Amino acid sequence: MQVGVDLVKISRVEEFVKKFGDRALGRFLSSEEIELIKNSSTIAGFWAAKEAVSKALGVGIGKRCSFFDIKIKKDEDGKPYFLLSKKIVEEFGIKSTSLSISHDGEYAVAVCALEMTTYKSVELSF
Repeated sequence: MQVGVDLVKISRVEEFVKKFGDRALGRFLSSEEIELIKNSSTIAGFWAAKEAVSKALGVGIGKRCSFFDIKIKKDEDGKPYFLLSKKIVEEFGIKSTSLSISHDGEYAVAVCALEMTTYKSVELSF
């Protein structure tokens, strides 16, 4: 099991959207994800979620995992979850996932847990 976490200041996301307009959201969200946006807290939460997933993978957002390899969804009760591209599932051997997003005051935070078959183990003693 691997865990990733990310914390985002909501005002930072608001400035990003103000600077780039509607194009800002398209830089890291699909059209389906944009439809789920209610406010700046939601945007910040989705950003944090994608970052948390990439950190759980151990690679961050970049060449091996882009924002568009991760798709945030909500179930019928409004609970967030995510789907991963086939490329990511196969490369990292993803078996199961979990996601939590929260907002409070000036911040949004997301925590992701991934069960993977191909993650490199690390030494636990010296």
